[in-house]
Amino acid sequence: MVRQIKQVEGHPVFAPTQGRPMEITSPWDEPEGPTVSARLIFTAEQGGMVWRSNFNGKEWKPALAAAGFISPEADENGKYESAREHGMHALRHFYASALLDAGENIKAVSEYMGHADPGLTLRVYAHLMPDSRNRARRAIDKVFQRVLQEDHGPQTAQ
Repeated sequence: MVRQIKQVEGHPVFAPTQGRPMEITSPWDEPEGPTVSARLIFTAEQGGMVWRSNFNGKEWKPALAAAGFISPEADENGKYESAREHGMHALRHFYASALLDAGENIKAVSEYMGHADPGLTLRVYAHLMPDSRNRARRAIDKVFQRVLQEDHGPQTAQ
């Protein structure tokens, strides 16, 4: 089922989409590359793909300004200040770091990020990986607790 979220009287509700995911055909990787067709879930109001520059200027930066991350005032041309550290690419880093923090393995994260090599993912995102000492300690503690329960029955805290 395809659905959207829209606001009715200030409340979010599910509703049928006004259209379906739109299929577009475009060259792969370079302007003269072989063409590939794919369905886009997010499309521009007039149809077709969402251009990053349009989305950044009309949606993303006003949202950052409203949230207080950048100056709420646009300049005389309607442009907001640069927000590289809060840009759309930051969502990619957030996604990868959230997955790694939740314990997703690096090979899976590499696949989700579209990297051909998990080594690239490690080089790019290793600094975002949480210190795993506590997680490792908990994992070993669970193994020993399970062995104790198998050998001696449930243990009660003293």
